[in-house]
Amino acid sequence: MPVLDFLNPVKGFGVTFREMFKKVDTVMYPEDKRPTAPRFHGHHQLNRWPDGLEKCIGCELCAWACPADAIYVEGRDNTPEERYSPGERYGHVYQINYLRCILCGLCIEACPTRALTMTNEYELADDDREKLIWTKEQLLVPLLETMEAPPHAMRLGKDEKDYYRLGGAGVSPTGRAPGMSGPGGPSGPAVPATATDEDVPGQDEVKPGGEQATYSGQEAEL
Repeated sequence: MPVLDFLNPVKGFGVTFREMFKKVDTVMYPEDKRPTAPRFHGHHQLNRWPDGLEKCIGCELCAWACPADAIYVEGRDNTPEERYSPGERYGHVYQINYLRCILCGLCIEACPTRALTMTNEYELADDDREKLIWTKEQLLVPLLETMEAPPHAMRLGKDEKDYYRLGGAGVSPTGRAPGMSGPGGPSGPAVPATATDEDVPGQDEVKPGGEQATYSGQEAEL
């Protein structure tokens, strides 16, 4: 029996022995948590306007775009006494079932007002299935000190177009408003970015503009 034939059974272990001596790239999670990419698809958040009104208009386009049927929305009309958004309607009931959600981001692309964005938070594991169905209260970004909890009247203009003149500015929980600029730089007070009548969406066009707000404070254009 040739000597080389005797070594044939162990040839397949060549790759195994070679990889044994390479540096291990394992991350010791959760002790070592690495930062995610700015456009990472984490769990969702519902954004607000700088005065505290909700950006969601209850159109249900996100629910229609979801391939996993993970989003449930019930819209309701705003009234002069109870106004939750600048539009005619608002999302009265909003739920995302993370037992179904595949974090594809199609709902973000479908949203006409950029009310729904994705954060960099990815820890969703739980031993209770009911806790993985997030409600509107869990998804809404917290109010800042300069905000007023809805319902209340519009503070940034007379109608919805005045809000869109802000360029789709929304406020992240870090206190900075995407699409806003401060005279003192990043640490200066946030003021609405200037806009012209061309920035106002027409009847056949919705042009909110703006950036994506995340819980980690990272801001990136969609």
